[in-house]
Amino acid sequence: MPREKGRKVVASNRKARHDYAILDTYEAGMALTGTEVKSLRAGRASLVDAFAQEKGGELYLYGMHIPEYVQGTWTNHEPRRTRKLLLKRIEIDRLVGKLKESGLTLVPLSVYFSDGWAKVEIGLAKGKKAYDKRQDLAKRDADREITRAMGRRGKGME
Repeated sequence: MPREKGRKVVASNRKARHDYAILDTYEAGMALTGTEVKSLRAGRASLVDAFAQEKGGELYLYGMHIPEYVQGTWTNHEPRRTRKLLLKRIEIDRLVGKLKESGLTLVPLSVYFSDGWAKVEIGLAKGKKAYDKRQDLAKRDADREITRAMGRRGKGME
């Protein structure tokens, strides 16, 4: 069977971009069991309340929910188990150093298949305060209003 090409997004964490300022992003593989992969291929996963953390020199993903595979038997997986992230040693060391230096955290942004391999995009993030979120909303509204006005002007309505 030929390998699938491209990128197929399974789940994305839109709330992460609202709650955090994403400073840098990384693509990591995940150590998964067979039923987890089958459940992901069916498009079932949730990144709500998920985060990554260092433990023993490795990075692990906590709180990601992959529901049990429907046709799975006694070999089924635990839905919220801790999953190891697969990154190069240099990347892990760089991320761990950044996590220890300041109030940064690792947040999963999306889970997808890249050329048949399950991947997770993690972001090095800094938490936003309430006023930062309000400023972002105000900026987005202002940009939307500007594009509307430009569109009306182009159509000769103003």
